[in-house]
Amino acid sequence: MTHEVWIIDDERSIRDSLQQTLDIEGYLARAFASAPEALDALTNTFEGVIISDINMPKMSGLAFLKHALQIDAELSVVMLTGHGDISTAVSAMRDGAYDFLEKPFSTDHLLDVIRRGIDKRQLVLENRELKRELETHSAPGPRILGNSEQIKQLRRSLFHLKNLDCDLLMQGERGTGKELAARFMHDQGTRQDEPFVAVKCRQVPEALLELELFGPEQTGFSTHPFYKNSKLAAAGTGTLFLDGIEALPRHVQARLANIMTSDNTSPRPRIMASTRVDLTNSVQQGMFDLGLYTILSAVSVPFSPLRERGEDVITLCQNFFRTTASRFGIAPPSLKNEHKASLTQHQWQGNITELRNFAERWVLMGEQQAMLSDVSLQEKEHDTLVERIQKVERAILSDALNRHSGRLKEIQSELGLARKTLYEKLKKYGLDKENFKA
Repeated sequence: MTHEVWIIDDERSIRDSLQQTLDIEGYLARAFASAPEALDALTNTFEGVIISDINMPKMSGLAFLKHALQIDAELSVVMLTGHGDISTAVSAMRDGAYDFLEKPFSTDHLLDVIRRGIDKRQLVLENRELKRELETHSAPGPRILGNSEQIKQLRRSLFHLKNLDCDLLMQGERGTGKELAARFMHDQGTRQDEPFVAVKCRQVPEALLELELFGPEQTGFSTHPFYKNSKLAAAGTGTLFLDGIEALPRHVQARLANIMTSDNTSPRPRIMASTRVDLTNSVQQGMFDLGLYTILSAVSVPFSPLRERGEDVITLCQNFFRTTASRFGIAPPSLKNEHKASLTQHQWQGNITELRNFAERWVLMGEQQAMLSDVSLQEKEHDTLVERIQKVERAILSDALNRHSGRLKEIQSELGLARKTLYEKLKKYGLDKENFKA
């Protein structure tokens, strides 16, 4: 994994010199001419080290430190100081800075401070991830399994959003776990004691969708935006999950948008919607209400397809083996290396749903029947040229990682790839150098 190092200094010569040194050492260096510019880009998921000069116009390094630690109190911030500012730098460490570098400093000293700062930051983030994992696995209800960067980011987003009082949109291919995530946020959030109501919009006849959501109009005066026997009323102040919201007719979309933006004091549920289509394109084509899209897209959660999540395929498959075997009181099968290779190379167009069906067939009907029933683990005769090239490329990268024990500089040299290109390809194919270290 390439670690980021941010450099904040108003002197361009210092920024350029540090950036060049760090680039050569394999770090992903990013330079900022001012502290406010860096603050705008900083989040509590930052994984590297920040080096900041103390004396700068607009905002001093000490002011930056104060604001940065409000974003995350456990950031690794190193202060860059001249000889006359030693006492200030020491004071900054008491206020939460990780360390300081006194000019001039040697490259070895710089790299040592950065290494220690990154180790400290990684420990902080790993402890947080472990806490989230423990909460995910120990809490009742659905679990969000996997160790890929995509699923870790998804878990971070879900934990952040579960207690917020906001409607949201989940976007991703079919079978990527959008309803599971909605149930997870509901079960772990402040509305857990309220109802969770799901509507499969694509499965309800279009003519009945309005009635399903809002209920039959009642006689007599009512200021309530929806009526008894409606899904909105059934959800109460809990969660209403609208799966495939693009299937709602336009006038129903507009009515829903009106309810979501109304100042009406009547309680309503939190609305979580999911879609597998590009709603931006649907809005442009006049197929989706702009008002509803504007409301929902304010908080949008992306779901990655399973084929981009690397070894998560194995984790999920083994989990489906265990749960299915337990349900029927039989022993779960085990995966051989050749099975794992086939599983991770398959495209899984149906994503988690397809994988679960495959795993259940294997448990109940045996390996051979599962293979025969699912062309997924057989070589397709109609692979496209792009698919064939991708398979060859992934195999070459895996072989190089194995022969060089995950040492990326050696792989760069052998394959003639730029550092950034190599990292992008490893991420694309879900390959982690740590899994190949001797």
